[in-house]
Amino acid sequence: MENLAIRVFMILLFASLAPAAVQSRTTAYQFNVVMRYKTRLCSTKPIVTVNGKFPGPTIYAREDDTLLITVVNGASYNMSMHWHGIRQLRTGWADGPAYITQCPIQPGQKYVYKFTITGQRGTLLWHAHILWLRATVHGAIVIYPRLGVPYPFPRPDNERVLIFGEWWKSDIEDVIDDSLKAGLPPNVSDGHTINGLSGPVPNCPGAGGYTLNVSPGKSYLLRLINAALNEELFFKIAGHQMTVVEVDAVYVKPFTTDTVVISPGQTTNVILTADQGSGKYMVVVSPFEDARIIAVDNRTATATVHYAGTDADSPTTVTIPPPRDATPLAVSFINSLRSLNSDTYPAKVPIEIDHFLLITVGVGRNPCSTCVPNNRTRFVASMNNVTFTMPTTALLQAHYYNIPGVFTEDFPANPPHPFNYTSSGPAGGNLATETGTKVYRLPYNANVEVVLQGTGTLAAETHPLHLHGFNFFAVGRGYGNFDRNTDPERYNLVDPIERNTIGVPSGGWVAIRFRADNPGVWFLHCHLEVHTTWGLKMAFLVENGPGPNESIIPPPRDLPKC
Repeated sequence: MENLAIRVFMILLFASLAPAAVQSRTTAYQFNVVMRYKTRLCSTKPIVTVNGKFPGPTIYAREDDTLLITVVNGASYNMSMHWHGIRQLRTGWADGPAYITQCPIQPGQKYVYKFTITGQRGTLLWHAHILWLRATVHGAIVIYPRLGVPYPFPRPDNERVLIFGEWWKSDIEDVIDDSLKAGLPPNVSDGHTINGLSGPVPNCPGAGGYTLNVSPGKSYLLRLINAALNEELFFKIAGHQMTVVEVDAVYVKPFTTDTVVISPGQTTNVILTADQGSGKYMVVVSPFEDARIIAVDNRTATATVHYAGTDADSPTTVTIPPPRDATPLAVSFINSLRSLNSDTYPAKVPIEIDHFLLITVGVGRNPCSTCVPNNRTRFVASMNNVTFTMPTTALLQAHYYNIPGVFTEDFPANPPHPFNYTSSGPAGGNLATETGTKVYRLPYNANVEVVLQGTGTLAAETHPLHLHGFNFFAVGRGYGNFDRNTDPERYNLVDPIERNTIGVPSGGWVAIRFRADNPGVWFLHCHLEVHTTWGLKMAFLVENGPGPNESIIPPPRDLPKC
């Protein structure tokens, strides 16, 4: 079905060439949010789906297209949908995070997300952005270049979408609800999936796996998406190398690898050449977590690359997944990523900085009188020691209509209590955080640098941070405490990787730069869902610019109400 959908899209795409001057179109999709029973890992349960599919349908478009996506909520939960990585220039009403840019779509209601894809091409994803529903409510966004514009690499013969996820046998909302009541981390998932399938696993050897059919000598663009809730992942194919050509819908300098590391919310496009002639080859997806104290789902999802002409009962060439703490392997992959920085696709890195922020990210403990299992405390997460409190009115609506009392503009630009961040915690062992709905105001077109500093409070671990409304350049990365006097000397300001989601290394920091050229209220949060739930999030409020096309557009008439 995936191949058929691609062929239909391409036929329609080329049919639209008359007249040749037409370079964009408007495409409509309908997403019906419905409950469906699904069986995985020899266990059946009802899940929230889009159009009854898990994963959900793939959106096909091209650069400059306008999309109209009607989301009809037929489930019993409130719903919102996020188009992860889409810039949403001036269209923050379509961004999707509940209570940040919109109130949720209530059961029985609908909302039309309307946005134009500007200056982007490649692979992104869409997913629910409320509660933990994105565990099963997610899918791919495939953006082709403008008509007549080639890829900056040899055109592959075919392509496939591979979405990685996690599966819980229990109801996912029960998992997080029980966790919050106890004040403890939630149970890890029961298995990983590749396009919704786990492959054979212990206690369920008959579980089916995804098959990637290939023809000898042909090349395949694999669009890899990590839609998992809480785990960074390794991806590997037995007996094959892959050429990385894009991340987060941004072209990169191509390089070859046998293993990809990909964080939740990230996408990676690789070219696989079917150069083995024949046979069946194992595909593995396994967790990466270099903090041994952190519990992860250690089960490996498997799929199969199956060459045309190979018998179904032929033996499969296997591969061993990397160790869960294979940090040197992950670092080598991350350090290999560089923006293409060509004449056609330049890396427009901000040089002169108007606003500098040093933001610590980590976990702590706050009092909780009902959390008996955790000694009457609960785990929380914070940015600059602020645990974000979700509002009951959407921040963008409050900003646009000047509604008082919804948020404050005092998010700190620096840690309020400096300490040795990568040690075990602040002096005196105080692990408590402040709570509030705090945003940071930015003038339109300001050049911004944010250093995201990991902390060792309770445990040093990686944090994949996602910024809505912008791409950014990761200009620096290191371990230990960031030193503003010396570390910037090692920045890459020529061809740093550009993306929308970045991993803060365990016990280290990452520096990002972006231009605040998109007015609105834009979420910055950890894409480990457990940390987002615990409060590791904040928002930037970007002012309108002076020009006629530099302001937030008025909200649509069907914008959901709280």
